[in-house]
Amino acid sequence: MIPARPRKGRVLVFGILFWYPLAGVTYQFLHYLIALRRLGYDPYYVEDSGRWVYDPRLNDLSPDASGNIAAVARVLEAHGFGQRWAFRGHYPGGRCYGMTEEQMLRLYREADAFLNVTGAQEIRDEHLACPRRVYVESDPFASQVRVAVGDAGTIAALAAHDTHFTFGENLAAPDCDVPLQRFRWLPTRQPVLLDLWAGPDAPPPPPRGEGEQGRRSPSAPPLRFGEGAGGSGEGNGPAYTTITTWHNKGKNVPYRGDTYYWTKDREFETFLHLPRRRTVPFELAVGVDDGVRRRLHEHGWRQVDSVAISRDIDHYRDYIRGSRGEFTVARDQYVRPRTGWFSDRSACYLAAGRPVITQETGFSKFLPTGKGLFAFRTMDDVLAAVDTIEGDYEGNCRAAREIAAEYFAAEKVVASLMERAGL
Repeated sequence: MIPARPRKGRVLVFGILFWYPLAGVTYQFLHYLIALRRLGYDPYYVEDSGRWVYDPRLNDLSPDASGNIAAVARVLEAHGFGQRWAFRGHYPGGRCYGMTEEQMLRLYREADAFLNVTGAQEIRDEHLACPRRVYVESDPFASQVRVAVGDAGTIAALAAHDTHFTFGENLAAPDCDVPLQRFRWLPTRQPVLLDLWAGPDAPPPPPRGEGEQGRRSPSAPPLRFGEGAGGSGEGNGPAYTTITTWHNKGKNVPYRGDTYYWTKDREFETFLHLPRRRTVPFELAVGVDDGVRRRLHEHGWRQVDSVAISRDIDHYRDYIRGSRGEFTVARDQYVRPRTGWFSDRSACYLAAGRPVITQETGFSKFLPTGKGLFAFRTMDDVLAAVDTIEGDYEGNCRAAREIAAEYFAAEKVVASLMERAGL
């Protein structure tokens, strides 16, 4: 039974929780759902797609969503959404879970609005019964290019919404190279619930090597596996980490005679020598083949499996909170056009009080950098950031948490989005 209408209205959140049942995505949608509830809305989570789901046990797509449902439904229930979610596999043989199909269709008719977060929900006639339809884009550039070149499918999908938000905060700025046509894009950013990420104090500093602030002396011998910043998952103390993918296929975007890349390995290659330049450890939580794993180890990286970390939300959170900070790169599609994009995972590191060193996309125009958060373009930028953090580690941890509270607090971010959407 659907309860009486709340003061601020009933809002559906469409997304990919069940389609991709790993912890980073789970947190992304929990932040929206809980923030909406705290702001006085009546939120429901709905997934109603014609796509098969990704099954991490198979590392492939599958029409059987039951394993994903079991993994994610318990998290929704634990956070008070046990009767407020629905999944319908809108493909031959697909099933309904959570709400019945009749309840889901009624929800579409009675809801005041939906947020199509990540834009992953394809809009069909039954969804158009909802009077307000808000698109929240997490990955800028590709859809804007498709609109600019006249892609009819993309234009129709966006036109089914009345308001459009993007994590590309620099879109429409003079220094941004993203083409804008037909649609008005409003800037937003990733909401993070600070109380979900509060945890242990900053980890102790790692043992110093030769040189000031963790620098590796030019005369120091190379690290061997398992020593300092190198090795196969061993090393001295908490590492600068990130949780990511290495190589992605099929999402590069051709535009104006050039190719804009989606895969991250191209960016990491530029900074492969980083662990040899400082004594603090660096670690990638990433799935790679044996050849890439050997290369990472040869250059001093620790490496762990990203799926193993991401299958459980508590393990995922503990991994971030147990890190010394984050070092990561951004995709070429965000960097070269200067989209102003910022990672939702990096926002979680900040909320956990862990300093972040991440590739410049133009976000430094909107977020403070230089303490707690650092934007880089070159290896020298990265090394300077590491030295600054290590010179005042506790101060940088406090600054990271303060940035999260001021700029990413879910209640602030979602309230701004809803106000500007007229909801």
